[in-house]
Amino acid sequence: MTALFFSDESLHSATASTLSLLPPDDPLRATLHNEVHARPSARVRLPAMVIYVAVLNAGVTREQECAHLRLLPGQADLPLDSLQSSFLRLRFEGYSIKWERHTEFTRYSVLQDLPDEVVLGTPEPDLLKNLAVTPEWLRNLPGRTVAAIQLAMVHGDLNDLPAVITDAQAWFGPSTLIASQLGNAPNKTTGHSVAITDFRIRSDGFERILVIAPTHTSKPRAGRIAQRLLELETYRLMALRGLPVAKQLGAMLSESEESLALITARLESKSALDQELLDTLVSLAAGIERATAEHSYRFAATRAYDTLVGQRSKELRERPIPGTQTMDEFMQRRLSPAMATVAATAQRLTSLSERVARTSALLRTRVDIATEIQNQQLLEKLTRGQDMQLRLQTTVEGLSIAAISYYVISLLLYAGKALKAAGLPVNPEMAAGALVPVVLWGVWRTTRRIHAKLHTNP
Repeated sequence: MTALFFSDESLHSATASTLSLLPPDDPLRATLHNEVHARPSARVRLPAMVIYVAVLNAGVTREQECAHLRLLPGQADLPLDSLQSSFLRLRFEGYSIKWERHTEFTRYSVLQDLPDEVVLGTPEPDLLKNLAVTPEWLRNLPGRTVAAIQLAMVHGDLNDLPAVITDAQAWFGPSTLIASQLGNAPNKTTGHSVAITDFRIRSDGFERILVIAPTHTSKPRAGRIAQRLLELETYRLMALRGLPVAKQLGAMLSESEESLALITARLESKSALDQELLDTLVSLAAGIERATAEHSYRFAATRAYDTLVGQRSKELRERPIPGTQTMDEFMQRRLSPAMATVAATAQRLTSLSERVARTSALLRTRVDIATEIQNQQLLEKLTRGQDMQLRLQTTVEGLSIAAISYYVISLLLYAGKALKAAGLPVNPEMAAGALVPVVLWGVWRTTRRIHAKLHTNP
């Protein structure tokens, strides 16, 4: 079989040639493609120790985190652009430091060799005694601690699990151990490693996890084990941040539900004014919307973190060790009820908002019906008023015809008197009396024509 090797130049040329055959790249193509390579796990050579701290980064900028990383040896000129990808690994002599920034927290991992005097079975060893970084650097990490773990990874024989648990008990002291085999490869009686912890925060502020693996464990596998265990605990703690919020909202939701029930009852019995009910309902809706705006992100984040906990637990492929609980069993004993409480509270808040919306619609319908009745009554009053006005107008028009006719006849009477005075044989009174019907008809006819013209050209 012939092996083919390509130089960097030929590979670059081939890549360029291939790209020239394609349409222009979408601006996000490279970023989205390289996302699969983001945040790679470290290559860990056993025995090793990881000092891990996750801090909440609310109000902490990348500039502040970069300034803190510059305090490390030889990093005074660390460019800020190196933190734009939210992942950075710094290598030093004998240890390395990994920085990762997430949406709500930032993780710092110090990977170094396990001290020679610390072996499996050592009674409660002091893992911080030979810390590669200074205590001041660790203490002054920008942010507030949400998780701190001392992860030790050592070699051990997994064929005698009771002896392994006995040695680990000395490591943790009198605490109750939670342990499980990791990996469930077929045709194997044991997993590829054992993870042990007690899920307790010690006096130094750290939790402690111990991983025991055979001497043939590869560096990439050890790195993946470490990453999954650290992420599992971090995501568990971040998921639980929704529980205090849910408990805090419980009293408010109960009070709001009672208020809504009272409003609905008063709406049904029509025992209160619409304006009074509307004011109360608007105040209740505003409180619910404020709570939704303040806590909807926390509930959504809790669901996301809980999903990640399940994924990391599944990736560990735990197998039970007789006499101990697995990590997943121990966590789910409290995590599952907490997540159920958060989910129920979120659903309760959503349901209450929907019920308020339906009650508002009912009240709005009642107000609309009342408004329509008032408008109908007003229209009837206006109609009656128009009828009265029409009758009055008709009466006035009749009087106007009489008045106009009177003035016309008076003018005709004066004209007849003038003709009589001029010597003509005219009886003014007889002539005026005879013209009265004609004048009345003429005035009436003229008025009707004016009305017809107005109706024709409104």
